[in-house]
Amino acid sequence: MEDFEVMRNLTFGQYLPVESPIHRLDPRSKLLSTGFLLVALIVSRELAALLLAFFILLGLAALARVPVGYLLKPLRAAWPFILLIVLLQLATFPGLPEAGCDTLWQWWILHITTCSVRIAALTLGRIIVLLLLINLLALSTSLNEVIHGTEHLLRPLGRIGLPANELALVLAIALRFVPLLGRETERIMKAQAARGADFGRGRWGFVQRVKRLLPLLIPLFITSLERAEDLAVAMESRCYGGSKGRSHWVQLQANSADYCALFLAVIVSAILVISPW
Repeated sequence: MEDFEVMRNLTFGQYLPVESPIHRLDPRSKLLSTGFLLVALIVSRELAALLLAFFILLGLAALARVPVGYLLKPLRAAWPFILLIVLLQLATFPGLPEAGCDTLWQWWILHITTCSVRIAALTLGRIIVLLLLINLLALSTSLNEVIHGTEHLLRPLGRIGLPANELALVLAIALRFVPLLGRETERIMKAQAARGADFGRGRWGFVQRVKRLLPLLIPLFITSLERAEDLAVAMESRCYGGSKGRSHWVQLQANSADYCALFLAVIVSAILVISPW
């Protein structure tokens, strides 16, 4: 039954309710800090910077009292896709001889050079640290906090016509539909397996599982549209009219710890981008 437990490897949106300094931070500071670090990790082109970011994330996970197993859990489900991306990067971007790229192996259209190895290693490291950073945010911040933080951050843009409340509502619905779709996928997979469908066994049955998952898209889309229609009818029956004239029950208050965390995130991001490694 482990092959059909989609929610077991789906950590997105699974909040870990523990008491820690990271959990007590204002969601706006955590969202802004995560945004700065995401940009820095995407822009950085040095393996040493990514390695430093990896150890920083491990330290933040310890500070947030998040077990390492929980932090690394997304890598277990995503490793086939990561491996595919790295192999494509390794084989299809050889680099130019003028840039000092030495050929290591070549056959037909496959051309592996020292530059492609470096780019593949950067891609691998960048994907790993990005997944860990997003997972750490999800484990230390509840969905309600993410939604309220996003709404408060977008509220100043309402002066130029940006519907902050509606965007926060869309984010809330999208985030809450993720576990629902995961459970629905489990239900459909178990129903088809009971009728004799083979989803592949073991770790190396990945290709077979992908082929069998494609027919699940149609019933999954139909179920998603039905849920969306039910939600729209429920909102209309309750006379939901957007943010016009609405007050807010949750009022976020930042303190000195939030400003310190944001300042440290900016400093670390700058170090990852501009420091000579």
